[in-house]
Amino acid sequence: MAGRFPQRPTPPLGPIPRQAVPSERARVRRWTPQGPLDLGLVLGPLRRGPADPTFRATPDGSVWRACRTPAGPGTLRVRAHAGEVLGEAWGPGAQWLLDGLPELLGAADDPEAFVPRHRVVALARHRRPGLRLTRTGLVLESLIPSVLEQKVTTDEAYRAWRLLVRRFGEPAPGPAGVSERPMRVMPTARTWALIPSWEWHRAGVDDKRASTILRSVRVAARLEQAVGMPADEARARLEVVPGVGPWTSAEVVQRSHGAADAVTVGDLHLPGIVGWALAGDRHADDAGMLRLLEPYAGQRHRAARLILLSGQVPARRAPKMPRVDIGLL
Repeated sequence: MAGRFPQRPTPPLGPIPRQAVPSERARVRRWTPQGPLDLGLVLGPLRRGPADPTFRATPDGSVWRACRTPAGPGTLRVRAHAGEVLGEAWGPGAQWLLDGLPELLGAADDPEAFVPRHRVVALARHRRPGLRLTRTGLVLESLIPSVLEQKVTTDEAYRAWRLLVRRFGEPAPGPAGVSERPMRVMPTARTWALIPSWEWHRAGVDDKRASTILRSVRVAARLEQAVGMPADEARARLEVVPGVGPWTSAEVVQRSHGAADAVTVGDLHLPGIVGWALAGDRHADDAGMLRLLEPYAGQRHRAARLILLSGQVPARRAPKMPRVDIGLL
């Protein structure tokens, strides 16, 4: 039946054995951004937890990404020094990653279009001048982890992403794939579609979220085409997939498109945080949040990010969302 898990044993899809690989020279690109740039702020939303096998920040200030690009798997290392950015890339997707480096680091973003209307927002912007909105040009790499984050704690979602990518992904090209803690490239759409039901269960993913991912990867090519659409049209295409709603589509286009106005609705915490920061109302709902963000029309996602960076978060009064044992459902 369409949308159901495969119930029969499938060929093993375990991790590819780690092997010695010949040294591969990196492709290199240098780029000079216009204005301040904070790599951590710009690329941080792409990280799914501290142990994300597709993302790593190292003590020397470098940020590493292992991606599945339209040209194939690739690894990108980004460093900033003295106003210049150095990008190094490995694998079949190396050139694609370097071609997209400026947009990844916010070259298509226009932070000057933003006008603060509240003191807390103005102060956050003043303190974080290097904030730009990334544009990855990739849909599935943001859609799948966003689906995993639906209706569960972030810890549960990060664990599921980590386990599934480590088990079914492939080693990242270049030195990142054979390091002490090797990075991984997320699985292909076909591999996601072949993951058996017990593996989803082992990763703590319930039937509903797994089915949404299975439906998504079956139309992966159509979803990736949404990168060439305006953000609103891209969201409409994503939401055609049952199980992908406004919360998920916003989370995707914020990353794939650098959509400055794609504010997240349906979030458990964001309305209360925005309400508290802008109006002292910790009980604001989605409608109240959207009213407060009306002065930032066209830039509501940027305003929400600055509010989150401001540290103006109400004290927690309710217990954290309980962790769910899907075996009891």
